[in-house]
Amino acid sequence: MNNRQLFLQHVAQTSTAPLGIEMVEAAGVTLTDIDGKTYTDFIAGFSVCNIGHSHPDVVKAVQDQAAKYMHLIVYGEFIESPQVQYAALLAGHLPPNLDCVYFTSSGAEATEGALKLAKRVTGKTKILACNKAYHGSTQGALSVMGDEYWRNAFRPLLPEVYHFNYNDDALVAAIDNTVACVIVEPVQAESGVTPGRKQWLAAIRKKCDAHCVLLIFDEIQSGFGRTGTLFAFEQMGVVPDVLLVGKALGGGMPLGAFISGHKLMRTLTVAPVLGHITTFGGHPVSCAAGKKALEILLEEKYMDTVAAKSELLQSLLVHPAILKMQGIGLWFSLQFSSDMRAQKVAHACVQNGVITDWFLFAPDCIRVAPPLIITETEIRAACRIILASIDQVLLEHPELA
Repeated sequence: MNNRQLFLQHVAQTSTAPLGIEMVEAAGVTLTDIDGKTYTDFIAGFSVCNIGHSHPDVVKAVQDQAAKYMHLIVYGEFIESPQVQYAALLAGHLPPNLDCVYFTSSGAEATEGALKLAKRVTGKTKILACNKAYHGSTQGALSVMGDEYWRNAFRPLLPEVYHFNYNDDALVAAIDNTVACVIVEPVQAESGVTPGRKQWLAAIRKKCDAHCVLLIFDEIQSGFGRTGTLFAFEQMGVVPDVLLVGKALGGGMPLGAFISGHKLMRTLTVAPVLGHITTFGGHPVSCAAGKKALEILLEEKYMDTVAAKSELLQSLLVHPAILKMQGIGLWFSLQFSSDMRAQKVAHACVQNGVITDWFLFAPDCIRVAPPLIITETEIRAACRIILASIDQVLLEHPELA
């Protein structure tokens, strides 16, 4: 049996129609399949590969650390240089109240830890979240996901979770002394890259302060330069009590984290001991990769190029079939007249050599989020393919008009 047959027979499938492309190499913004066909990765592995795929310095950091040691007891017993040094680097680029890092294996696990932290710190259990939010797929994270279609099949979930529309002042009004935390994305990813209103986020912050409520910002997708600053909250003028990170945090390796202050984090240390624990979170190889990736992002000043590249994308991706282009930094959604048209365009793009996809809560949109290292030449070439793919779909499927 070939790999495709083995894939379909032995690897658990998450949809009825996986892309099924057998990739053999990835470098920079380019993926190569088993037949030698190349693709421009225009979603950066869902915002994981912000500095591109297989950066040689990140690969060397992985190799060097693997040669020293891989798995040890990763949390709370041994002092491991990659973990310690990465935590210090992150803290050095965050506000003073975000100086204590709890590394996890993924963004979803970071969400779980943050929700536990909020309950432990406040002694309360009520959680406010947003419709069309995505915070992971484990049961606690699923409880705060913003759509009943995804939640219903797995109920019962966490009690006392209440959802409000994003950017709606009803959420602000609901914050009172009974609430443990508000979990929100400063830029909501899966609704089609929707930035939060600065006044709305500031009002949430003010009410949380007034009622001893923790404000959790999920920057798992928006972090590490995706929006043009290291974290999106820097542009919003609001600092959270807890920051969730993942995806690009690991530089291509699995890694997540929830970050807060020492005073809050110490509540997970006692009564009970091991208030939150993980086998692989903060794995030394992942931390070595993530630290090197962040150093490259900062040293090469890729964030300084985001605004110009964003403007170029917006100027090029103009087509009568694109009803709306929404986003921030190098992160956009392109809206079409129907879910089916958007999905046909996404599939045509992939067939023609540009990797894109749709959004969980905006299926009438396709995703644009290339690695930050992408060049102007690569942007122009990919945009030509996207526009040609739209024309192809309009020609082949006139019924979708």
